[in-house]
Parts: sequence; C-alpha cells; structure tokens
Amino acid sequence: MSESSYEVIIVGGGIVGLAVALDITKRFPHQRLLLVEKEGGVGQHQSSHNSGVIHSGTYYKPGSLKAKLCVEGARAMVEFCRIHGIAHEVCGKVIVATHEDELPRLEELRRRGETNGLTGLQLVGPEELREIEPHASGLRALVVPSTGITDYAAVCSKYAELIQSQGGTIQTSTAVTGIRRLSAQTTVETNRGEFDTRSVINCAGLFSDRISRMAGDEPEVRIIPFRGEYYDLIPQRSGLVRALVYPVPDPRFPFLGVHLTRRVNGTIDAGPNAVLAFRREGYRPSDFNLTDMVSSLAFPGFWRMGAKYWRSGLDEFHRSFSKPHFVRALQRLVPEIKEEDLVPGGSGVRAQAIKRDGTLVDDFQFVPSGRMLHVLNVPSPAATASLPIGRAICDMAAQNFGWQ
Repeated sequence: MSESSYEVIIVGGGIVGLAVALDITKRFPHQRLLLVEKEGGVGQHQSSHNSGVIHSGTYYKPGSLKAKLCVEGARAMVEFCRIHGIAHEVCGKVIVATHEDELPRLEELRRRGETNGLTGLQLVGPEELREIEPHASGLRALVVPSTGITDYAAVCSKYAELIQSQGGTIQTSTAVTGIRRLSAQTTVETNRGEFDTRSVINCAGLFSDRISRMAGDEPEVRIIPFRGEYYDLIPQRSGLVRALVYPVPDPRFPFLGVHLTRRVNGTIDAGPNAVLAFRREGYRPSDFNLTDMVSSLAFPGFWRMGAKYWRSGLDEFHRSFSKPHFVRALQRLVPEIKEEDLVPGGSGVRAQAIKRDGTLVDDFQFVPSGRMLHVLNVPSPAATASLPIGRAICDMAAQNFGWQ
C-alpha cells in the first residue's frame, strides 16, 4: 500500500470513533487504519461537552442496545479509568420524584434497572433521601449506587494514545470534503489530500447524516442539534449537593431533565436544558449557520416532532432565556438553591436523530452500506458505553468487510 492507502478509514475523532479505532487496532492489527478528525484535537465536541457522568443503565428500555451496552460499558469505563489513572469516582445518584404522578414512573425506573442487571437499587422516602443528600427534597427517590463520574476528555486522550501505540494513525485538522466509491476501493477526499481505502466507518457524530449522503447513501434520519446549557453552582454553595441529584425524566423524550451533578474536580453543574441549536456546533444562543438551520427546517420530521412536543419545546426555550425559570426547576430538587447561587457554565450540543415521521430515535443506530458503516445515532450514554460500542461496531465491520 502507498502512504495514502489504508485498509479502513474512520471519519470522526469523538469518543465513539476513537473507541472503534481502539478495538480495531487491538483485535485486527493487520488492518492499516487511519482516523481523520476535522478539529485540531480529538474529542472536541459531544465527547468533552457533557456532564462527565458514568451512567448506570437505569433509564433504558430492557433489551435495547442502550441498556445492554450501557450496563456493560459502565463497568468497563470504571475499570479503564482505574487501570490508566484517570480521575473517576463511583459516587451514586438519586432520582427524585417531587409529584405524585411521578411515583409510578420512578417504580418503572427501578424495574427497568433491575431487569437491565443493576444491583443495589433502592426506593427510599424523604427521611432516607436527606441522609444521602441532606438538602434534597421529594416524595420518594430511587438510589442508584453504581453511577459514577469521570473526565471524558482525558478518556479520549488515552484512547488516542493507545490507538497510536497499537499502530493506528490519527490525523487531526483533516475535514472530509467528498467520498468517491468504486467497487474495489473508496477515496476519501479531505482538505489535506485524498486517501484510498477498502472500508469506511462513519463516526462523524453531529455530521454523520451528511457524511452518509456524501457517500451516496440516503439515511432514514436527520441529525437535529439540541443545545444543553449549564449553570455552575458557586463554590460557597457546593455543599448543597454531595453527588448527583436527578428528576424523574419525561418518558416521551431521550433527555433526562435539569439535574445537579458533581464533577471529578469538585464543581457542581446545574442543567442542562434542551433547546434547538441554530448551528450543529452551536454552543451559544447566538451561534447560527444557515446551512444547518435550513437542514433542520426543511426536514418534514422536524415539523412533525414540533407538532407533537411544542409545549415542552416552549418550556425549554423559556428556561433558556429565563434564569428564574431555570432556578425553579432546580428548586424542585434542592429548595435552598437561589438565583445568586448560580453563574453561567458551559454548554453542549446533542446530535439527535429524528425520523421523517417525527419520531425521536431512542436507541443506538448502526447502518451498513456495502463497504461502509454509518454510525447514525449514538447519543448519551455513548461516552459511558464507548468501549462496548466500539467492540459492537468492530464486530459488525469485521462481518461486513470480511476481516479475519
């Protein structure tokens, strides 16, 4: 092979693309691998703009890929962090019901968690809740002891280091501009030249549907970006939260609701909300990209989703522009929080796949197409589950591409 020829090219250097590359270079070292990433470093978007939670697998429908891979991935992530000296802690969390109509949903979460293989789940009353989180308030709470926290940016850096030590090549600042497919090979065009390969794995996250169309495929979904905005609890009030305090989520949405999360550095995040972003990498309300906005608005599924959930959408936008409204959502969980306790924090953008009928795709979605494999929907808990996700995609690639 020439220097610009590879057995497999992975598009996208987020935590999922890195996990796939890590598994391939470990299990198939003879497959000459190139990972291309348009940013100047790996893990620059969803992988490092998140709450840092190692999810346990309580929320996900039993039998789904999310449920299976999250439970397996949580154990694997804790072990990976332990082996490689990455900051982490299994601190547990509480999911708090604050209204009577949330109690059946809380019980359903307990049932789901136990069906998914979690142990130690416990429903507690207000007094026991205050023993765990002295400033939290609610009718009942589900204690999830296996939830943890880590630094996913550090995890991405370690994945990249291991990939390169196992013979893989990572090329950053390399944006894919075109894909030409022939029967025997595919040419990946980039701003830094062309690369020939036998196989391509599309792990482009927020741009995975565009890469799919660039390759001549027509995905059944469109990626719609949702921005999640956080506040930070000021250091003087960090004692209000010991670990993680979550509300009971609305089962209609894949979002978990505004919650309070202690990070591995000791700071406390409050959020996120979930509002439509006007740019696929739009971390600020003012960020706007005409192509991205037209892509969302021209998709029939966007309007069908909006017709179903417009009330919830308006509430999320209200919370985005109204700090008092945001604070009231937090006060349901921790009544002592005040407006002056919060300062603006970071934000993230979630790549949410939506079908043409307006359905929010809830599970992970991997779609093969000849000698390409498109990873079209890997939202949270993708970071938690990244190691088994990488193995599952590698298994699919090996089968489809005829690797031995």
